[in-house]
Amino acid sequence: MDQKKEETMAFQITALAIFAGVFAICSIRKVHIGIFMFPIACGVGMWLAHLPLDDVVAGFPLDILVLLVGVTYFFAIAQVNGTIEGLINIVISKVGSHPAALPVAFFCIAAVVSSMGSPLASLVLAPIALPMAKRFAIDPMLMAVALGCGGASGSFAPTSLFGIVTYGTAKQADIPISPFAPLLVSLGMNLVLFIGAYFVFGGRTLISGSRSSDMRASVGSMEVQQSPTSGPLTTASAEKVKLTGMQWLTCACILILGLGVIALTVSRLGANLGVLAFAFGAFLTFIDPDSGKAAIPKIDWSTVLLVGGIITFVEVLQTMGAVDLLGDGASKIGSTILAAFIICFIGGLVSAFASTTGILAALVPLALPLVATGEVSGWALICSLAVCSSIVDLSPFSTVGATFVAMTEESQKERVTRLLIRWGLTMVIVGPVVLVGLLVLPASLLS
Repeated sequence: MDQKKEETMAFQITALAIFAGVFAICSIRKVHIGIFMFPIACGVGMWLAHLPLDDVVAGFPLDILVLLVGVTYFFAIAQVNGTIEGLINIVISKVGSHPAALPVAFFCIAAVVSSMGSPLASLVLAPIALPMAKRFAIDPMLMAVALGCGGASGSFAPTSLFGIVTYGTAKQADIPISPFAPLLVSLGMNLVLFIGAYFVFGGRTLISGSRSSDMRASVGSMEVQQSPTSGPLTTASAEKVKLTGMQWLTCACILILGLGVIALTVSRLGANLGVLAFAFGAFLTFIDPDSGKAAIPKIDWSTVLLVGGIITFVEVLQTMGAVDLLGDGASKIGSTILAAFIICFIGGLVSAFASTTGILAALVPLALPLVATGEVSGWALICSLAVCSSIVDLSPFSTVGATFVAMTEESQKERVTRLLIRWGLTMVIVGPVVLVGLLVLPASLLS
């Protein structure tokens, strides 16, 4: 190896080490990764890659910015004008007298709510679901899994953050993938996990009808309460909820937005979800200016900066050839399937303690060299990596798991914390084994 190649490799390894170091330090210090990533990406680009500053800044993903801002603004309006809250209450009122159906209902509601922009939106259900679990003697672990798996499945919809980041970064890396593929894979995986948890944590007892008759009847006499953090009411008040004209109009916009994305995708005309969401948001703002104004601070700027900073750095790494260096390293493992497993394992392990969004933005492009070998199906690997990084979010070290622990009654906190740790660490292994084995391997054999 000549001196120039050695110098280039040294620069590549240094850039990768800086990338990993910034990620680790920011996670430990609990500071915003994107804020640090962007200026450091500019410094690394100019110092190690010898790129003009304008070229580095051009790597900021404007397409993803439009998607994130448009979608989070539109669904923030739906939240501000009470549409999401009203829909939640209506659905809960339909199943409130059937304890066995409550975990299923909350799984479905969490999936729908999280598909409306933010994966964490389903957390508004926790202050309702966990007290209801106590009232009906439902295992709080079962309810936590219902909310976690439901929220994780819906978060990969083309209208939600994880789906946007996964599809957007894959598209930017020229990996062909349907915007609905991550949603279907996530829904399938989380549905299987939820069904398993349902029977492990007392679902069979609920179905057998062992709940006492006075407990079943108690739903009709539940007092009206309102969570200070979530907004939605309990079942008794939900029965009285009727949507206003503005809320019905918002529901129509949500429906048309979803159908429009599907129609444009199927017709291959190219659906720019961010632009469509901006259009519907502008329409609703024109009808109700106050809701539009209140929704602006709710735009997920934090995620825009997070994804933007990481992807800008990854673009510098790709320009330097550092990503190809990782690909060469993966090829030396001797098995592309094993390399795929390792990437998915790393994604799940790190995501259990750090930002899932950041992991998706960082590892999806870094999986490109493995896809470039032609021995691994791109869409299968990306979907597996994305879902492996999200199913661990029930870990109590993450925002989702920590919220569920906080909402659990005091006598159950220690048990639920212990079970969520086991769940999260188990998913670090289960996710790669199942998804690589059932998705990546067969897809690669058929490709």
